[in-house]
Amino acid sequence: MSTILSICVAGATGWTGAAIAEAVAAADDLELRSVVSRSAAGGEIHGAPAFASVGEALDGVDVMVDYTSHDVAKANALTAIERGVAVVIGTSGLTAADFADIDAAARERGVGAISAGNFSLTAALAKAAALLAARHLPSWEIIDYASAGKADAPSGTARELAEQLGAAARERSPADTHGAVAARGADIGGTQVHSLRLPSFTVSTEIVFGLPDERLSIRHDAGASAAPYVAGTQMAIRMVSARTGLTRGLDALLLEG
Repeated sequence: MSTILSICVAGATGWTGAAIAEAVAAADDLELRSVVSRSAAGGEIHGAPAFASVGEALDGVDVMVDYTSHDVAKANALTAIERGVAVVIGTSGLTAADFADIDAAARERGVGAISAGNFSLTAALAKAAALLAARHLPSWEIIDYASAGKADAPSGTARELAEQLGAAARERSPADTHGAVAARGADIGGTQVHSLRLPSFTVSTEIVFGLPDERLSIRHDAGASAAPYVAGTQMAIRMVSARTGLTRGLDALLLEG
């Protein structure tokens, strides 16, 4: 007989969190035990009680899923980990240092954590292809596209990819640029990242590799709904309790499968 996992969704009234909460409530092997939403606190969402903070919502919870904002996501994860609750983090804007702290806390407490800049299955496959290409191609840069209203830059998808690509071999460093050096983008983990924030974009990430007289571009484009992120988040929910410490990237889970 399979175990039913009890889930708390933080950010359950947000763009992605609402879709995740609905999917968890509908799944046969998952129970939506609680949700976190300041606007809905004191009420219910899909039959689960809504609380104003993660600390109030963790009783009886196996996994806390965070789709909130970058300014509270780390604190939410650390609160859950301290209570022995596994975490799945879909919130973007956290730094490598933030993830190092989350990993250390999870290992000390003996619980699992999974984060991904993008829980879309196709985005994960694009990232896996880019990591493979980087083993053979020495030069690359990332272009990160999003709507004008997206506050964090770069996106979680672009940041995660840049940090995992590592230091790129370059014939010329951006420091050698004449004029406005900042025009060469931000150095994220040794990779130059250019973030565009304009109306009409949703979320897209493009990795451009270059060799003399040839280029390779790997690009992922997301649509206007949160549907692409549901299946990957549910995969992480079902796998995180068997882990210890932080795993970054949905592609890592796909490679295990």
